[in-house]
Amino acid sequence: MKIWIIAGESSGDTYGARISRELKKLVPNVEISGMGGEEMKQEGLDLMVDSTELGVMGIIEVAKLYPTFKKIFNMLVEEADKQRPDAVVLIDYPGFNLRYAEKLHELNIPVCYYVSPQVWAWHKKRIPKIARVVTKMMVIFPFEKDVYKDTDLDVEFVGHPLAEILNDTTTATEREKDTVLLLPGSRFSEIKRLLKPFVETADKIRLTKPNLKFVIPAPREKIRDHIKELLPKLTDCPGNFTVECGNTTQWMRRAAAGIAASGTVTVQAAILGLPLISCYRLNPLTYLMAMTLVKIPFFTMPNVIEGDVVYEEFLQGEVRPEVLSPALEKILPDGRRYQAVQKGMASVVEKLGGKKGTLKRAAECIIETVNNTKK
Repeated sequence: MKIWIIAGESSGDTYGARISRELKKLVPNVEISGMGGEEMKQEGLDLMVDSTELGVMGIIEVAKLYPTFKKIFNMLVEEADKQRPDAVVLIDYPGFNLRYAEKLHELNIPVCYYVSPQVWAWHKKRIPKIARVVTKMMVIFPFEKDVYKDTDLDVEFVGHPLAEILNDTTTATEREKDTVLLLPGSRFSEIKRLLKPFVETADKIRLTKPNLKFVIPAPREKIRDHIKELLPKLTDCPGNFTVECGNTTQWMRRAAAGIAASGTVTVQAAILGLPLISCYRLNPLTYLMAMTLVKIPFFTMPNVIEGDVVYEEFLQGEVRPEVLSPALEKILPDGRRYQAVQKGMASVVEKLGGKKGTLKRAAECIIETVNNTKK
């Protein structure tokens, strides 16, 4: 059996590595290739493309990398036609993967899509096309199955992989009441827009709470080095900030609260019980375009899941220290929103579908799809 896995950003790389591990347990002689990052590489996948720096977000940002994306896309189409994998697993990354799904459909290669594009938030017109070109859709949020109810697409809710991944590595850790995390994102574009207001917020809140310690856990070395280079330009007290690499999960178990770029990290924080305030800034033109497409009341996933405010969220011009500082104070252990956030996080975890077997079920869906298409 020959399976490809295509992941374009860090969360997809994590999921791709875990799914690969489960596939090997179920089919020991399976051959797995694809596009991904360090975790998929460490899992032994034959990577045709290293996607470590391809996780950009926004129309303007993507346009700058268009020649690179086009070259990679054309190569993967040609290789799929030559190698004829039994199935291709596309993980999230819809701007690239939905176009690739169309080409795979034309080549009559089964497509298993893991982590549905957020068509419930924007581009609902894409739903019929997705149903036409995708063979099996595996969704990770319970409400997503209903998104495709008016189509013939084979959809299954398999649960959120982070619930299982984090449960596998959970150790009892006492929270440090004076430690706050700054999580400005895993992309250079996010660091550019969010690190400065996050650091300024930390400096402001230390004026009234001087005992607070601030930790910036970077997802990889390039991001860590970039943050260390920027810090002296953003604050008079760079020594007040600890910058680390690769220990994000451990710090999320230890810290009292945090400020984060909205994204997968907010779901991770909810599972680990870390109170957050959620922020995002886009290129102004990208933001204006997005506002015409996105029709949902929240942009932070735990809030979307709960249908209510779990994490306070701040967008564009709201992301400034005089706004973020009081919001952060409210979710510290002595803050007035602390208990409400705890209750909201527990409710979100319950709705994510349990903490075991999600990745195995995803692997089983992929194998079932291959076997069904061979009948």
